[in-house]
Amino acid sequence: MKVHVIHAHPVETSYNRHLFTTAVEALKSKGHEVDALNLYDEGFDAVLSREERLNYHEVPGNLTPLVKPYVDRLMSTDALVFVHPVWNYGYPAILKGYFDRVFLPGVSFILEGGGDRGKLKPNLKHIKKVAFVTTYGGDRFRTMVMGDPPRRLARRWAWVTFGTPTPPKYLALYDMNNCTPAQLQGFAGKVRATMEEL
Repeated sequence: MKVHVIHAHPVETSYNRHLFTTAVEALKSKGHEVDALNLYDEGFDAVLSREERLNYHEVPGNLTPLVKPYVDRLMSTDALVFVHPVWNYGYPAILKGYFDRVFLPGVSFILEGGGDRGKLKPNLKHIKKVAFVTTYGGDRFRTMVMGDPPRRLARRWAWVTFGTPTPPKYLALYDMNNCTPAQLQGFAGKVRATMEEL
């Protein structure tokens, strides 16, 4: 199986980067073909430009030379794994920008009827499995009070977007900064085991 692993953390020595490396190594150890994408290392531009927004519904003209390579990678994979921190109860800006610029009409969905109107039809049905691996600075209770938007997006928006038989797996470590080394190691082990069973 080909697995596209997308990472969104700027610090190469971070625990989140360690989780990304763990996920990639575990997948490779099981014989999967891994396409690892580190958005920061690639210098991905998260900003949707004026031109891109004006041409957003122009399929296939919305695939600019800057975006098309990322779309090609997305369209050629069987499974997706997102590894990212949660900041301010949301995705890092670079990951949100990735979704805004890459998950375009004609890519992640089709509008039946054409243009910017019509019924939305999911278009990523070739992706059979999806997982999110994430870390939170906030504890679980405080995050629940805020509605835990990243978890809800992963379990609802992503499930509809990819149309997988079951909701995406969601591996979350809350209150990361107060975790002991043993707890950090334990979560990394959980990530490894989950990737080995993906």
